[in-house]
Amino acid sequence: MLFTVGINHKTAPVGIRERVVFPPDRVGEALLRLREAGVDEAAILSTCNRTEIYFHQAPALDDQRVVHWLGDYHHFDPRDLLPYLYHHQEADAVRHTLRVACGLDSLVLGEPQILGQMKLAYQSASDAGTLGRHLGRLFQHAFSVAKNVRTSTAIGASAVSVAFAAVSLAKQIFGDLRPLTALVIGAGETIELAARHLSSNQIGKVIVANRTLERARSLAVQFGGEAITLTDIPLRLAEADIVISSTAAPLPILGKGAVERALKARKHKPMFMVDIAVPRDIEPEVGRLDDVYLYTVDDLEEVIQENLESRREAAHQAEEIIETQVLDFMGWLRAQDAVGTIRAFREKAEHIQQEVLDKALHMAAQGKSPEEALQYLAHTLTNKLLHDPCTGINQAARDGRQELLDAAHSLFNLPEAPSRTPDDKA
Repeated sequence: MLFTVGINHKTAPVGIRERVVFPPDRVGEALLRLREAGVDEAAILSTCNRTEIYFHQAPALDDQRVVHWLGDYHHFDPRDLLPYLYHHQEADAVRHTLRVACGLDSLVLGEPQILGQMKLAYQSASDAGTLGRHLGRLFQHAFSVAKNVRTSTAIGASAVSVAFAAVSLAKQIFGDLRPLTALVIGAGETIELAARHLSSNQIGKVIVANRTLERARSLAVQFGGEAITLTDIPLRLAEADIVISSTAAPLPILGKGAVERALKARKHKPMFMVDIAVPRDIEPEVGRLDDVYLYTVDDLEEVIQENLESRREAAHQAEEIIETQVLDFMGWLRAQDAVGTIRAFREKAEHIQQEVLDKALHMAAQGKSPEEALQYLAHTLTNKLLHDPCTGINQAARDGRQELLDAAHSLFNLPEAPSRTPDDKA
């Protein structure tokens, strides 16, 4: 059976979400430990807005085992997680996966970043060897459906994302961004989007800070900006009117003391700060300082409601596509139950084929005419292949098992049988 267990921005505040984040460099190890807990296949999707575990296992497994594993892994009492968790299985798990891939379950409706994050989750599971036939097919199906939804609906027509919302809020606070300096911390996709939106709004200067200077430079050069390392931030923070941070650091990289010193150097000129990271990059206490406007991803919810009307209409169309695709995938899933039967049937047929072919070839070698050998081959092969099905159909009729007769009629794609007459014999 397929299962999904997780929390997201709808069910848990950032303080809970940040406690169950899987850093990218630990996902592979976590997947191996999860499989040791008793699942056949597993994948982990962990972003600032959600942590979800996708897994496949026999029906006997209760997903509570995975819930306890999640709590134990993060040193979190599993009972404390229960109010925030959602659980899906089989068709509901498939539907949820497709909705996530299409951006229908995102903080920003229809945002495209989640698809890239799901592809990373897929790759991580593939690298760890925990991606089997069922989850592999599910993720590939989700990617295909997401592409279909994006090309056939207007779900991505508006430039709306968490990064876009952050820049929009900066514009509301400052108005004209041209005289301002922005410090963006990190170098991932969210920070790149934020820098792109800042640039399109003619920000005066962009400073890119990252753990490695090379990565910071590769991003800064795109926007005519300056690159620094994380250790340089305290020296340059006072220059920043806008700070947008999204790193994978396990602990805050900006504390109250550093911001207080920067404000003093700025003569208390206001600073706008957006912390998109989970776990948070900026200590929450910074938000209590005068002249600082600090927002987290949860605070952006009102901002991102703008420019969504066209996406809401498109979302209805996307939901219809998804429902059709859920049925399609569940059909494939049910068909997997027949794989063993089909393989056994083909192996039996191939054995009969080889046996009869060997006999026909032997007849030809003994001087029988080609016509006689072919007649034997066709007649004997047909009889042997049909013997067991005909015997079973006959027995089903004797036992009055009409459902088997109807199934055989459908299975062998037979024409409608003629009506029986009183003289007909079984």
